[in-house]
Amino acid sequence: MTKIVSLTLSRGGSKGVPRKNIADICGKPLVAYVLEAAKESKYIAERYVSTEDLEIKNVVRSLGAKVIDRPKELATDSAKCEDALLHFAENVDFDILCFIQTTSPLVLPSDLDCGIEKVMSGEYDSVFSTTLETWIPKWIQAGDIVKPVNWTLKQRPRRQQMPELLIENGAFYITKREHLLKNRLRYSGRIGSVEMPLKRSFQIDTPDELELIRAIIKNGVHK
Repeated sequence: MTKIVSLTLSRGGSKGVPRKNIADICGKPLVAYVLEAAKESKYIAERYVSTEDLEIKNVVRSLGAKVIDRPKELATDSAKCEDALLHFAENVDFDILCFIQTTSPLVLPSDLDCGIEKVMSGEYDSVFSTTLETWIPKWIQAGDIVKPVNWTLKQRPRRQQMPELLIENGAFYITKREHLLKNRLRYSGRIGSVEMPLKRSFQIDTPDELELIRAIIKNGVHK
């Protein structure tokens, strides 16, 4: 039988929003939202949180999830997510990993299950969540002026002329254990995606985004 587990990385030293992983979001700690989504999944058998922080460990256990102790060197600002994912894969037995980011509390169980089914079917080795982006003019700061990126002022394209792009929204990544260990990446092999609507694709990396998520959840506009 295929064993599917979820993993959330929740270190204690977040800088953009200090202690954001357990920040209060409409009466619940932030990490509770993704753990609840995983709990309601049809396929996820066990939920884990990788952390080095004692307070986060206690919160996670109170929510019924398991803790894997993350080495402190894997919980620094410069540490890569892949390092923590590999540490998990080397210490926990599973077949398919659903890596859900704490900063994406609007993800639904149906989003996770859609991705899991694509991997379980053998159609893909890995999938990740996306949102659709239509073309808008983008600029880059160049000294004290701005310049267009991949278009020119004399030949500004119409939105309808440009291809729609799938943007990685960071909510979740699902991959087979064998591919994670072999390629040391969160996605590899034959890669697919699960599209999520923009209204549920916001992440929390700044204080403004924290307040935005609180407002979205309070008013229920993501449902």
